[in-house]
Amino acid sequence: MRRPYRAGGPELSIIGFGGIVVSQVEQSEANDSVAWAVDRGVNYFDVAPTYGNAQERLGPALRPYREQSFLACKTTRRDAAGAQAELEESLRLLQTDRFDLYQLHGVSHDEEVETILAPGGAMETFLKAREEGKIGHIGFSAHSVSAALKLLDAFAFDSVLFPFNCVCMENGGFGPQVMEKAIERGAARLALKVLAWTAWPADAERPYPKCWYQPVDDRERARMALTYALSLPITAAIPPGDDRLFRLAVELALQFVPITNDTREALAQEMRDVEPIFKA
Repeated sequence: MRRPYRAGGPELSIIGFGGIVVSQVEQSEANDSVAWAVDRGVNYFDVAPTYGNAQERLGPALRPYREQSFLACKTTRRDAAGAQAELEESLRLLQTDRFDLYQLHGVSHDEEVETILAPGGAMETFLKAREEGKIGHIGFSAHSVSAALKLLDAFAFDSVLFPFNCVCMENGGFGPQVMEKAIERGAARLALKVLAWTAWPADAERPYPKCWYQPVDDRERARMALTYALSLPITAAIPPGDDRLFRLAVELALQFVPITNDTREALAQEMRDVEPIFKA
């Protein structure tokens, strides 16, 4: 199943491939993960320089499918020169001459927004790269309601990647404000952390080392959490960066139907007293 990125724009698979999946694995395993995803209709891939060696692994793995894929990358740099250097290195490592979407990564503070948009800020690199055809769309990811709202008010972003997550939205009031503003501003909504549940208990074993939070791995609970996210006005959702959880999300998405009242009520019971990883 696919949805338009923006009106009249490319169509994205409703599940995106988070590049962390192929971080710290052998190239053959990365190749298999990408091929498995493509075979099941996934065409949206998202990666970043901070994901270990994910760019080095994803580049060769995605190369046979690059022309049919929507490839998104990010930069943590807030200055023009730093963003330019990181953009060029990412293009090299991912063996491509363009990104369909390039994003400011993890904007957390209002002060960062000012730096990004000021003379000599990263936005200069984004605009120049778009003119040169090195990037198609401009977006950002954030884990701060305040920073996300400030960015959306300051620039006509094509999309926002944000934790539109059932526990955060329902128990933490975190996300509805950004959803509303993005719709108002005409920015596509992309969801991350869709299978995040809560923080790991201090003494808990962590069977998913790439997840700093406790993910949902129970199949029925995962179905409800993913159904919640995909029933929001979003284009696509990115599952946790673990191959097992990614495959679970893809399998569940193949059976997606919009959320029912029964599912909403059952999920509310499951989430009762669960502490969200983000709060407004």
